[in-house]
Amino acid sequence: MRWTPHVTTVHAPRSDVPTPRPTDPPHIDDALVRDLVADRFPAWSGLPLRRWEPAGSDNVIYRLGDDLSVRLPRGEWAAGQAVKEHRWLPGLAARLPLAIPAPVGLGEPALGYPWHWSVSQWLPGTAARTELLTDPQRAARDLAGFLTTLWETPLPGQGSDDAAPTAEGLARRDRATRDAITATADRFDAAALTRVWEAALATTDDRAPRWVHGDMHDGNLLVVDGRLSAVIDFGGLAAGDPACDLVVAWTLFDAAARDTFRSLSGVDDATWTRGRGWAIATGLNAYTAYAAVNPRVAAATHRQITRAAAG
Repeated sequence: MRWTPHVTTVHAPRSDVPTPRPTDPPHIDDALVRDLVADRFPAWSGLPLRRWEPAGSDNVIYRLGDDLSVRLPRGEWAAGQAVKEHRWLPGLAARLPLAIPAPVGLGEPALGYPWHWSVSQWLPGTAARTELLTDPQRAARDLAGFLTTLWETPLPGQGSDDAAPTAEGLARRDRATRDAITATADRFDAAALTRVWEAALATTDDRAPRWVHGDMHDGNLLVVDGRLSAVIDFGGLAAGDPACDLVVAWTLFDAAARDTFRSLSGVDDATWTRGRGWAIATGLNAYTAYAAVNPRVAAATHRQITRAAAG
C-alpha cells in the first residue's frame, strides 16, 4: 500500500514587506515572533510566549502557551526543515513507538523574516543524558525499537511530488574530518581517530536507502521520569544509510547498554563501523565549532569522540 504523506498548505510569502537577503541572519526576538504568530495564527496571538533555552544550533525555540512550541530557523542552512517536517512527520508519527513532534501549523515568510517556520505540540521532558536514565538497558531497547521501526517504514514513491530528501553520505565529510583530526591532535588520539575513520570509509552500504532521523544524538531525545519519552528535531530526516543514526550509541549509552542497542538494532558489522565513523565526524565537527565557546558542548562531544575512538 502506498503511503500518502500529510501535506500542509503553504501560503505564498507576503509581497508587501521587504525580506532580508538569505545571507543576512535575521534578528529573532520576542517582538518578531509575537508578530509572526499574530499575523499567521491570530487565534494563538494571546497565548503567553517565552524564549526557550538552550535551543539547538539550527532553530530558535519559543514556548507558546502550555502546549505549543514555535521553531524558527536561524539561517539559510535550516530554512527547509519546517516544510519537510510538516510534510512527513504526521505519517511517521502513527508508526513510531516513541513520541515525535506533531506539526500543527506552518508559518510563512513575512514581516521581514525570510523563511518558513513551524508550530508544533510541545513535548515535555529533559534532554537526555546518560546519568538521567534509571534503566540504561531499557533505554537501549526502547531506542533500538524506535530506530528499527523508522528504518523499516517504507519510503514514499519516488515521483517528483513526493520523493523523500536524500541524506548526505559519509565520504563527503572526509576532508573536513581529516582536517579536524589534525586540528585537535593535542586533545585526542589522532592515530586512533584516523583508524576508525578510514575503516568506516572502507565499508559500503549495499542496501537501498531507508528513512533516517539524520541527527540522532542525546540532545534530540527527551527523558521523563528516567525513561526515554520522545525523539525531537527531525531537520535531518531523509532517505539514507542507517549508520548515521547510530551516533547515539556513543553519545547516550555506556558500554553495556551500547552492546544491547547494537544487538537489538540488527545492524551488521559494516554498518556499525560506519556508525563509529559518523560519531567521529559529527563529534569533531561540533567540537571544533563550539567547544571554545560552549563548555556543555565541549564536554558532550569530547565524551562522544573518545567513546567512538575506543570502540
